[in-house]
Amino acid sequence: MHHTGFLDELRESGHRLTPQREMILSAICDCQGHVTADEILKRVRKRYPYINKSAVYRTLDLLVQLNLVNPTDFGQGCVEYEMHRHPHHHHLLCRNCHTMVEVDERIFATLEKTLRTDYGFVADLDHFAIFGLCRKCSAKSSKSHH
Repeated sequence: MHHTGFLDELRESGHRLTPQREMILSAICDCQGHVTADEILKRVRKRYPYINKSAVYRTLDLLVQLNLVNPTDFGQGCVEYEMHRHPHHHHLLCRNCHTMVEVDERIFATLEKTLRTDYGFVADLDHFAIFGLCRKCSAKSSKSHH
């Protein structure tokens, strides 16, 4: 979806559409994937040099709250942002070779249901990364243990 669709959603949720918000949304959409707040700030400053970091973070918080943007911690010490896409997806991240694979959210449906039924817990399983070893790296490590 182009960022104009997200702008409509922002307006419909009753929030003002400031030039900064529009540029931040546009910067995230242009990245076609995950981007850090610092990268967003750099991109927006090319067009709007006076924007400050806290304005970017406030806007990102709002976009996350409105479910327009997904934050994910990939274990690099900072959160990366991505436009909310349908269907949801999650990431499997190999801690050895750093390969990242997207996983359909449906594989977590049973877990989500179990948490709700057995524990009365409604989990935020919107967008996250699971760390481990990919097929190639786990095959290598099992060979080295024999």
